[in-house]
Amino acid sequence: MTNALQSLPTDEFIAGIEAIAPRFDTATYPQQNLPADDWTLLTRAGVLLPTLPAEFGGRDSHVEMCRVVEAVSEWNLPLGMYVTVITGVALRPIALWAGEAAKREVLPQYAGGDPMIAGFASTEPGCGSAMSGMTTTFQEVEDGYRIRGRKHWQAFSSSAHWWLVSAKNDEHGREYGYFIVKRSEGFRTLRPYEPLGLKVIDYGLNEIDVVVPRHRRIRAEGRNLRPMVEMLMASRAMMAAMGCGFLRRISREAHAYADARTIGPGPQSAIRFVRYRLAAIDTSYTICAALNDYLRTRLDMKADMIGAFPAVQAIKTVATERMLSAAHHYQQLAGGEGYRCGSPTNISAQAFLDARVYTIFDGTNDLLSQQLTEYCLARTDGLPLSKFLAEWPLTASAITSQGLDLGFLDRDLRQEHLVLAGRAIAYAFAIGQVMRWAAQAGGDAGRARAAIEFLKADIAGVATEFGLLSSGVLGIEDGAVPPPADLRFSRSVPVPAAEV
Repeated sequence: MTNALQSLPTDEFIAGIEAIAPRFDTATYPQQNLPADDWTLLTRAGVLLPTLPAEFGGRDSHVEMCRVVEAVSEWNLPLGMYVTVITGVALRPIALWAGEAAKREVLPQYAGGDPMIAGFASTEPGCGSAMSGMTTTFQEVEDGYRIRGRKHWQAFSSSAHWWLVSAKNDEHGREYGYFIVKRSEGFRTLRPYEPLGLKVIDYGLNEIDVVVPRHRRIRAEGRNLRPMVEMLMASRAMMAAMGCGFLRRISREAHAYADARTIGPGPQSAIRFVRYRLAAIDTSYTICAALNDYLRTRLDMKADMIGAFPAVQAIKTVATERMLSAAHHYQQLAGGEGYRCGSPTNISAQAFLDARVYTIFDGTNDLLSQQLTEYCLARTDGLPLSKFLAEWPLTASAITSQGLDLGFLDRDLRQEHLVLAGRAIAYAFAIGQVMRWAAQAGGDAGRARAAIEFLKADIAGVATEFGLLSSGVLGIEDGAVPPPADLRFSRSVPVPAAEV
């Protein structure tokens, strides 16, 4: 079956995915961990193949990776994350950096249509997003490497067959390593977790005590966290594809709901503020469509993505904010029925639960926004931040064409300002992508204008929050807690000296 799928033209291959995706419709599909038989339907349709190199039975296509996730997410957002974790987070680094022996051992198992699952074990209890604080260790032994520690909140904690595991070694100074581990070798689940949303994915607390052969250490080790940052970039960027599919569905259904619901003498959609909420939902869809276009045409998950760090940070934060905002607007339109999971009239309750976690997972949006500001500050070369952004390729077109005034960023930025500034930078980046999307053949100028106005309002909101901070709302004097002199930027931010 997969041999036949390998040779299909892209549109025909994606059509096969689109044909099966409605079987997993959030409106009717059970809110439970995905059964192996149902995952088999998707693997036999080829959802894993775009990630895999052709020599191991795959289709080896960045664009198809994006289109598969978009198609699945339109019908079931958690299932889009399910596919993304296996493909973009777990299998992609193996395809990029593992040695040939490890690739031959692992990758063909994911090309045959069997319900194989792979995960990435990084986050730990007490560690969170500060991965430099991990306690899982590796030690070289006679048969390879012994890895010991605990991980948690891993997607597929109880079900993954293979794992990519991060660990550290402090014997000769800090060193990080990444290893391919088979569950049966010593990866076990101590306790399952119950998430609020994303019910198709199982989470939990895991313990690792395993010896893996030397060939399963991938070529991504180092004395800093650059490889781990890179490994997370594909899934962060893929939020645009998930958001595009998800918001297409939300826009369609919110309009249908408001048109069908009668309030007084006419439909709900005739109420002016309801029309505003519908416009906000449509705008979020437009923004994610533009970001998804950037993902497809300007990024490449088949290569090292570290050079796309600032764009990916912006994509993840803006796309996930728009997903959550649109889900909230939809839930408000549905009223009490919008708080009812399994409602026969709408999916807004489940949509809100599922979208909520996206601003948290894969790095919280606050953290990523701070890192985006730090990335820019490391490159200003003495310029005021607003001046740098006016000349920076990722924001210059938006600032020039829209007359954006980012002068409020030109001050001594404390940690709270760094977070807010990153949001403003991300919104400016998104404006530029909406402009680029609209300029292409088929772009909708009217949709683009509305999207740009919403994003400009977001930037104005950040400026207002800067003013609030200056008013002393934190209860401390401005400048009373300066950043440590020896640590200006997060360890996860690529600084110019480290770039290639």
